[in-house]
Amino acid sequence: MTKPAAHSRSHTIVALLQDHPGVLHRAVSLLRRRGYNIASLAVGSSEVEGVSRMTLVVEQGDVEQVVKQLNRLVEVLQVDDVTHDPTIEREVILVKVAAGGNMHSVVSVALGYGATIADVGMGTMLLELSGSPAKVEGFLQRLSAFGILEATRTGRIAMLRGRATHSAAELVSDLVAAAPAPQSPEQWLSQADGINGTN
Repeated sequence: MTKPAAHSRSHTIVALLQDHPGVLHRAVSLLRRRGYNIASLAVGSSEVEGVSRMTLVVEQGDVEQVVKQLNRLVEVLQVDDVTHDPTIEREVILVKVAAGGNMHSVVSVALGYGATIADVGMGTMLLELSGSPAKVEGFLQRLSAFGILEATRTGRIAMLRGRATHSAAELVSDLVAAAPAPQSPEQWLSQADGINGTN
């Protein structure tokens, strides 16, 4: 009898990366080569110059291997699975709707969700909303009745609630000084082969 496949679930991972050319590509390529499905990816500057903060949402039954393999990249300073931790999660969306004769109704929905009106055109309205992923989804569902013409989302960003357990500055002082120089493409390919092999 065939054993049913493990149920895949969504995990939120936050990582601090040295801001070197090609680091993001290496991290994403590593996950792609392992067959992990990336549902959301957002990267931007952290509170420390030269360090980027990445929020990654992966659909995977067991996220331990994702964390372990990201940690093997020398430019990765810290990786945390924050799925079950108290976090604040936000996403930004721009959505263009066919307002037409429903302009007042669209404005009412926008005000109800705390969205801002970024632009008004001939029969269209461009709205901007920042909120939790669930709030963004609910906003889209309400707007679907008017006709969504275009939409773009930033992807999820997340941060732990309360006092920081560590900061990018502390990690930089502890790790960056001792880290090896950025890898050449040849070194990266050699490392990736080891990660995806039996090492």
